[in-house]
Amino acid sequence: NMTDFKIGIISDWLKLPFAEAMRTCRELGADGVQIYAVEGEMDPDNLTAADIAEKRRIIDGNGLEVSALCGDLGGHGFCIAEENGRKIEKSKRIAELAAKLGTGIVTTHIGVIPADDKCERYAVLAEACESLAEIGRENGVKFAVETGPEPAERLKIFLDALKSPGVAVNLDPANLVMVTDDDPVKAVYTLKDYIVHTHAKDGIMLKKTDPQKIYDFFAEGGIGDMRMSDYFLETPLGRGNVDFGAYLAALKSIGFNGYLTIERELGADPLNDIRLAVDFLRSEI
Repeated sequence: NMTDFKIGIISDWLKLPFAEAMRTCRELGADGVQIYAVEGEMDPDNLTAADIAEKRRIIDGNGLEVSALCGDLGGHGFCIAEENGRKIEKSKRIAELAAKLGTGIVTTHIGVIPADDKCERYAVLAEACESLAEIGRENGVKFAVETGPEPAERLKIFLDALKSPGVAVNLDPANLVMVTDDDPVKAVYTLKDYIVHTHAKDGIMLKKTDPQKIYDFFAEGGIGDMRMSDYFLETPLGRGNVDFGAYLAALKSIGFNGYLTIERELGADPLNDIRLAVDFLRSEI
């Protein structure tokens, strides 16, 4: 039944000017778009009220909605205490923009949650997430943490311990498969109370390593001779190790009826890959 899920596209991957990107997403058959709001023209610091109204007019005019903003501030997420004042302030501006664009979700990476819940990094992350939850509450927005850096079970324990409910989950099944070696179907059941948005992405793990290494690599822009292509490969939807049939059935069974938002980070022909992804999801739903 088509009404179970909505299909979204991260419009930035099309690498087109805004109005053209929105028109293309409509033509591809998307219900909504996820938009990066960290830098460039959609950075909240670069938008006037008139700009926001204009963007909204274009989005609405194409019959789309904003499924989420991407507010991922990069680096080590919220693991480094000295950076968090600035990052939380920026996250607040992104949450305010989300509300103005009519979405209740900002996706982000918070960094790798340590296995040791008594260590300082764990406390730093928890404190940052309490601040995000508070900002979320004020703006009617949830910050959705992307899965992948740690097993779903550890993420659930972390979220359960937060005092306020403004932090949720953006389930990315490919990250779990490529980096964490965790089962996306099981992750759906583990995180069922928190999932508000998902990324439709696929991939394969080539060589298992500590996820902390992978995420440190991204954070620091390269470490020595480590090549990501040795460890995992993002693939077009349906070509990797995410069992979409079982995964979508699991999402359906927990009552999730939100967005499957297509993320295609690699590939020479993003438009065609995204078109294939929309068709693939339509055939699976």
